[in-house]
Amino acid sequence: MSKSYIASLLLLFISIGSAQDLALNDQTTPSYENAYGLAYEGNHKSAKDILIKVIAEKPDDSKARVLLGNTYSWDGEYDQARIEFNKVTSSDKYDKAAWSGAIKNELYAKNELIALGLANKALSFINNDSELDRLKKIAEQRINQTEYPEKGWYNVDSSISSVKKSNKKGEEEMTEPEDETAEKELIKNSNEAQNDVFNNRFDIRNAVTVFDQRYDPMIYTSISYRRQTMAGSIIPRLNYSNRLGKNGLQYDLDFYPKFSKRFYAYLNYGYSNSSIYPKHKFGGDLYVNLPGAIEFSAGGRHITFASGNVGVITNSLGHYRGNYYFSLRSYITPKPNNLTKFSGNLLVRKYLKDAENYFGLNVGMGYSPELRQIISGDELLAETLLYVESQRLSLEYQFTGKNNQNAYRANLGATRQELAFAAGKFFYGISAGITYQVKF
Repeated sequence: MSKSYIASLLLLFISIGSAQDLALNDQTTPSYENAYGLAYEGNHKSAKDILIKVIAEKPDDSKARVLLGNTYSWDGEYDQARIEFNKVTSSDKYDKAAWSGAIKNELYAKNELIALGLANKALSFINNDSELDRLKKIAEQRINQTEYPEKGWYNVDSSISSVKKSNKKGEEEMTEPEDETAEKELIKNSNEAQNDVFNNRFDIRNAVTVFDQRYDPMIYTSISYRRQTMAGSIIPRLNYSNRLGKNGLQYDLDFYPKFSKRFYAYLNYGYSNSSIYPKHKFGGDLYVNLPGAIEFSAGGRHITFASGNVGVITNSLGHYRGNYYFSLRSYITPKPNNLTKFSGNLLVRKYLKDAENYFGLNVGMGYSPELRQIISGDELLAETLLYVESQRLSLEYQFTGKNNQNAYRANLGATRQELAFAAGKFFYGISAGITYQVKF
């Protein structure tokens, strides 16, 4: 056997061995391509394991991070998916795949308002994109088919919730050929979970306000029961206060009739025989849900005292922006001789995983009828109608327990208010409260 023939055989064996080593290395080295194949075959766990390793070596690998976010989203791990998508869109505002994945993640999680906000934001960077437009329309369609039978986005002391209708047509249109089966299964599970609606709720609230001068602490407690009916929510409430050494009870009734998908109303009546509450109070607002995630209301209040009556004109404008909600409410109190008084409140809420979990900020200022009946000297101004200037700031945080059946809300606020007996002079108050809700 010639030396050249032997040398050729050796080179052939070496080449085969090298090729085998390269093939082996390709199988064992984590790569986006391997993870991609596993992910769209339905093996999400293995795909995620590979992608986590890839990202650990290359944190700026946006393709791997987006695919990791998609696998989290397909498995219903919406919070984890949101983290991955946010990392990409924060560093690259023009990554269409990241925006698309982020919007779909919120649609799967039934966060239509957040999905719409993301779609609008994405389209501000990526103009005239048909896929992003399609996802935006799906979010808008679901929002337009949303009913608010319990209550609306208005400025009262209650949590915000809504009952959403299933939109199977929109959900099926949202799927993609690559993993259509997985997406439809997630949508089905989300629909089943959404059908779990509680028609009854019991609330108890306790609050206290302390002042920097002159006045003793004021204590407030309320107990309410909400019943969801075909006509709307009915909420009887019992309010108790201890103010300036006097105890008082007030009987309150709220009703939220719904007329259509876009229109509903708020009606209120309160009665008290106590000197620290008004004798009668009436209130009402008509709400309309407008396109563009906007809500408008108009209405009024009428309060009866022994010494006179006061009427207040109210209106509000609310807007959803991503996972934020903004509501501006004004109070106009007409008086004789062109002395009309104005006051207003701005409510800002940032929603977390759903509408029952949020942080809130409430800022108010202006002139309004003083209904807290603070004293002047030794006289209780319970039945004297005053108009005092005040500024108010409060923070709130609400979170839910397991299965969203229980909710807890904490409030902390500060007030600067004009002294009733000394115009232009002010006192300060700090208030704190906690509310517990249970659904059944």
